[in-house]
Amino acid sequence: MRTKIFCDIADLNVIKKFSSKKIVKGFTTNPSLIRKAGAKEYKGYCRKILKISKNKPVSLEVFADSNSNMIEQAEKLKLLGKNVYVKIPFCNSKGKFTGKAIRFLNNKNIKLNITAVYTAKQTQQILKKINKKTKVIISIFVGRASDTGKDPLPELIKSIKISKRFKNVEILWASVREPYNYIYARKIGCHIITVPPSIIEKIENFGKSFTQLTIETVKTFLSDSKKSNFKI
Repeated sequence: MRTKIFCDIADLNVIKKFSSKKIVKGFTTNPSLIRKAGAKEYKGYCRKILKISKNKPVSLEVFADSNSNMIEQAEKLKLLGKNVYVKIPFCNSKGKFTGKAIRFLNNKNIKLNITAVYTAKQTQQILKKINKKTKVIISIFVGRASDTGKDPLPELIKSIKISKRFKNVEILWASVREPYNYIYARKIGCHIITVPPSIIEKIENFGKSFTQLTIETVKTFLSDSKKSNFKI
């Protein structure tokens, strides 16, 4: 299958540039990325993102910490555009599953991106709360899981397998660490992979031979040594 590439970014200039790329099928954001981009007002900044996203899917995240407040924020974000997926964390800061908010919003036909998911057990909990009509993305944080020294792929593969009976559900590979993650995502049938801009540009350059890479690497070392006037 063809794995869709989403761009994980909130910088307006970068979104404007990458929204024109055919390889980019959507965008994901979060409060941390929006803060890093210098936003002073959250909802207004989200509107700016949507204005330049060329109607591609955009995930905008709530930052409330209770089910009721998540629902309130999600309903406001949903109104910003038809291409909005509202990001809901799997649990709040106290570790309490947000299933009540997920079920309520899903039954109101609000497209959701359930984020901060790490295990197939968590995926199963989500699937028990949703219908088989309204679109849902489940974001598995593969990179962050691997940072702990554990192999995250069995959990990802199992999540893909158990969600197959839901035609409205897509599994997303989140927290990408290297371009080859895209190749592997395609091999295992992952629906979406969300990638920072620098890695998307490397994916666009797939196909170079190892001979080309050897020459380019040597040229870089030579160029840098000349720029620094190194002598031995």
